[in-house]
Amino acid sequence: MAPASISPTSTSTTSLHDSASTHHAAALSAQPNLNPPIPGIPYFIPQHKVSPGAAYPTTAKIPTLFQPLTIRSLTLKNRIVVAPMCQYSVAATGPTVGALTPYHVATLGHYALKGAGLVFIEATSVQPCGRISPNDAGLWSDAQIDGIKAVADIVHAQGALLGIQLAHAGRKASQTAPWIGGGHNGRRKNGMRSTKDVGGWGPGGVVGPSGGREMVWDGRDETDPEGGFWEPRGLTLQEIGEMIEDWKSAAVRAVRAGVDVIEIHGAHGYLISQFLSPVTNKRTDGYGGSFENRTRFVKEIIAAVRSVIPEDMPLFLRLSMTEWLEGSEVEKAAGGSWDMESTIKLAKMLPELGVDLLDASSGGNHHRQNTAQFSIKDYQTKNAGRIRKEVKADGKGLLIGAVGLITDAEQARDLVEEREPSLGEEAQAVHELTDAEQGRDPYADVVLVARQFMREPEWVLRVAHKLGVDVAWPSQFLRVRFPKL
Repeated sequence: MAPASISPTSTSTTSLHDSASTHHAAALSAQPNLNPPIPGIPYFIPQHKVSPGAAYPTTAKIPTLFQPLTIRSLTLKNRIVVAPMCQYSVAATGPTVGALTPYHVATLGHYALKGAGLVFIEATSVQPCGRISPNDAGLWSDAQIDGIKAVADIVHAQGALLGIQLAHAGRKASQTAPWIGGGHNGRRKNGMRSTKDVGGWGPGGVVGPSGGREMVWDGRDETDPEGGFWEPRGLTLQEIGEMIEDWKSAAVRAVRAGVDVIEIHGAHGYLISQFLSPVTNKRTDGYGGSFENRTRFVKEIIAAVRSVIPEDMPLFLRLSMTEWLEGSEVEKAAGGSWDMESTIKLAKMLPELGVDLLDASSGGNHHRQNTAQFSIKDYQTKNAGRIRKEVKADGKGLLIGAVGLITDAEQARDLVEEREPSLGEEAQAVHELTDAEQGRDPYADVVLVARQFMREPEWVLRVAHKLGVDVAWPSQFLRVRFPKL
């Protein structure tokens, strides 16, 4: 029987399109997808052949700044980290209180797109009363997981890692955003207290290791219109135990959200920092008095977080290396302060507690601190180098992160680069610990950069270009790539 014939005039348009589609599909199936999407993301993002910010293989020596760094099971493609930066851009009330938004996807995702190896979400409170302002991020509820997951998706799509800084502001909580309180425009030296009618929780809801009028951060009474902080009340032992559990619960949620690295915020005069310092910790129980007691709170938080996150997940701790109160009347009145010696002593304990990296910052615990901040670029990084040297000499495997006024390519490169000292440096090092002796070893293992990324989201790509390092650019930006030097 002869096959049925179909005349051209009887062929439908649909049949022609179906035939063409089948032919096209067959042609595509014979070759790999030339522009495959990132799997597991609910929208299209092309896979980069090489992650943005990663150095291409070369026979030339690549600066350490652009060499990978493995921490437990994870590898950073370079040593440049976006430090946590508060944005005061989440809802203060309602069903989305404390949850990240598309704004955070746009800002944090763009830092990853432009080549950062690790991007940190801003200080994220483990309790509602731990936010610096009502508009700060939180992770005390499962409802806040999805916002973080959205940020994780865009960051991972660029081959970067995502970190989160878990925090509690303690006596520095319930303020307003700085552009409301005047902290960034010169109208006021301090911030402005948030009252309950705008989502705040003071007075009465702000806590610290110790309470009372003398514990107000800026020393101003609550009736003073120029004051920016509430009077805290001292935490009970039961509340301390509950807070440690809340840190643990927030860590579990961070893992569920797809975060790669957790950092515990123990710096800048926030709650952990307040416990560490004899200036702000006047407790007479097991959490106050001696160094052992004042460090108990942070050690118990570290243990709690480490117990619920994967064994191969990196854990960081940010500390203020010093309060910048050495020799001051404040220190004399308190019988001491948190200083470099205190930090080094605690740093040597951290590896055994499960901490992988110390994020070495400073200050923030008292309004009368005396520091050269913003006038001397190495006001923090030199101290980070000292800690790294002493921890290394003690045989401890603790990584160090340097942060503070890191803006230049050469500066960032030199902080993590091992260099040979000159003969003059050798002679000088015989007598004292000097910058030259520090120059033999890196000051740090990674650099954490904050404000410069806000000025230049493409900072990683600019640094690579200036240092003559050939790094990958995002696929969508190749047509505007800097020309090779």
